[in-house]
Amino acid sequence: MTALGLLIVRLTVGATFVAHGLHKLFGIGGGPGVGPGGLDQTAAQFTTLGLSPAFVLAVFAGVTQLAGGILLGAGLLTRWAALALIAYCAIVIWADHGRWGFFLNWINAPGRGHGIEYLFVLMGTLGCLLVTGGGEWSLDGRRARSVARTAAGRARARRG
Repeated sequence: MTALGLLIVRLTVGATFVAHGLHKLFGIGGGPGVGPGGLDQTAAQFTTLGLSPAFVLAVFAGVTQLAGGILLGAGLLTRWAALALIAYCAIVIWADHGRWGFFLNWINAPGRGHGIEYLFVLMGTLGCLLVTGGGEWSLDGRRARSVARTAAGRARARRG
């Protein structure tokens, strides 16, 4: 059951980061409440936050989310992907969300952004993946089983 739980976590969190990365890089999924997206929009938002060079950071943010989400979903380099995404979330909290407190802006009050609640949950989930790895049903798990089988075969050959 642990393998299934880790698979569900990897796929849902990975899909979430893929969606955010696609929105930042290409504007996919843009619309009401989210905005048009794309690199120019993301860079403009970063500029309003005082981040520079905004376009380079927009590319970095989008690629980190897209690649990290894909790696999580596949369970490949899971711990490294989780660590990179934790660092990304921490930077986002520092750069923007931290000033709005803990809770999301559920009532969409004008002039108020979202707090760290969503990022807090994501970082906790990513922390679990950082500690446990991708699980048995991941490319990392498959590679570990292959290495273990090879080592067992070599041990048998040495004895025989």
